[in-house]
Amino acid sequence: MSKEVIFILVIVSMFIWITVSREAAKPSKEINWRKMIMLLSAGSLSALVITITLFQSLLS
Repeated sequence: MSKEVIFILVIVSMFIWITVSREAAKPSKEINWRKMIMLLSAGSLSALVITITLFQSLLS
């Protein structure tokens, strides 16, 4: 993966996690759980891809 793609993925991941934290800060009754689950899934997937990419770059 090129450095530009990784950089864009990191920016998108940061945006996702900021959105997750804002949603989690709401009172429990106001949280949109469908949105929260989607954001957590996307954030976890992006973090996994970033981690794998970084480990691959360390090994090469």
